[in-house]
Amino acid sequence: MKLSNLNKWVVRTCFIVWITLLYLYLKTPPFNFLVLNTFLAYIPIELSFHISIAKPKNAFIFWLFVIIWLLFYPNTPYLLTDLFHLSLLEPYGVNGLLRLNNVMWLKFSLLLISTLFSTLLGMWGLERIAEAVSDRLRVHNTIFKHLLIIGLTFVTSVGIFIGRFLRIHTIYLILTPEMFIRPLLNMWSKDAIVFIGLLTIVQLVFFYTLKLVVASSTSKQNSLNK
Repeated sequence: MKLSNLNKWVVRTCFIVWITLLYLYLKTPPFNFLVLNTFLAYIPIELSFHISIAKPKNAFIFWLFVIIWLLFYPNTPYLLTDLFHLSLLEPYGVNGLLRLNNVMWLKFSLLLISTLFSTLLGMWGLERIAEAVSDRLRVHNTIFKHLLIIGLTFVTSVGIFIGRFLRIHTIYLILTPEMFIRPLLNMWSKDAIVFIGLLTIVQLVFFYTLKLVVASSTSKQNSLNK
């Protein structure tokens, strides 16, 4: 699915307005992290707007953009793990039932909107990048593209694990790579592998569900146009 230039500006405007609202409302802990995390989630989405089969035309710039996108992309589905912070709202009352509290449900809504909006747009970008890479490698094969998506999703899950449990941000890889490499080599354990595997499955379920919905919508539109 392609986005027109108008729709891209709609997305940009929505993120600017949304991040501003988050900043104004969530200035204090424990949910102020959502401002930075939403901004970091937006970076790979913006990068995906500038990567396609046709651009950048220069091969070096193309691969540089792809590498930068890959470094930042884990920040987008990383928001899925932020949903655990909902427990800070103490959602259950003493009677064991969910509390009906306006502030609690507002913060729930803010976190959920940031997560779903960013994740779905990020996965739109994931397919766009996979198509561009496949074309640049001159491998016009559907199976290869899906294997590439699975591979990129797995690498993304590794990135999520690094950010969530090792607390190493993307910028550290650029500024101090030696701080990044050693923990990466030592992080592998049964629990780490299970986490990475589960997050890969979760992302793929999101991705292919989105793809199924888009395909169904396109098919319906084509039928109406006949």
